[in-house]
Order: sequence, then C-alpha cells, then structure tokens
Amino acid sequence: NLNNVMRGAMQSGTIGYWIDRQRAGNGFVAEGVVALSRFAFEDLKLHRLEVCIIPRNTNSKRIVEKLNFRLEGLAERFLEINGVWEDHLRYGFTSEEWLKRKQFLIEHWLTTKSDL
Repeated sequence: NLNNVMRGAMQSGTIGYWIDRQRAGNGFVAEGVVALSRFAFEDLKLHRLEVCIIPRNTNSKRIVEKLNFRLEGLAERFLEINGVWEDHLRYGFTSEEWLKRKQFLIEHWLTTKSDL
C-alpha cells in the first residue's frame, strides 16, 4: 500500500507491504513495489518513496535491496507493534533514481511489458 502521501514541498509517500508465508518467495511483493513505485512517480508525480522495515525482517530487506532502495538509516522506536516500540530501517528511492532504473525494473518485475 501507499500511505502517508505528503504534497507541497515534500511530494513523498511510504510503501508498506505484507504477504502470507505460503505466497512469499515468488516475487509478488517485489512486483507490487515496482508497480506501486511506477504509479507513485509517474501518475501521482511524487518525488520520494520510503519503506520502513524492522531490522530482523531479512526477507523484507532483501526485497528493497534488490530493487536498489537506499538504506538511509535507523529510526529508533519508530513504530508501535503489539505494544512494543520497534526500531525500523529506513530505505528511500527518488524519482531521479526511478528514471534511471525504471526500464530494467519494469522489464524484470512487471508481467505486463507491452506499455514500456
């Protein structure tokens, strides 16, 4: 999902995702992040996207790293989950980075390639 969309000087949003363990490992989340990034940058004209991940979630980190989101740092006690304030790694991706990588990302991750 795309949330926390900020307009004005920020022009940014936050991507969040979850997948059932039985469906994980098939590229569905990476495909969804690429499709959502395309929508955010090309249709909504956002400048920056962010994904925040609990450091112990290695599968989620692997997704954003293979899509070349940049690790920007650690946000301590960032989000309350089940009554516990959890640290999160913050990853970013800008519209300039999207322009440089979009052809590869679309060709590699999206199943519909006819509209390049």
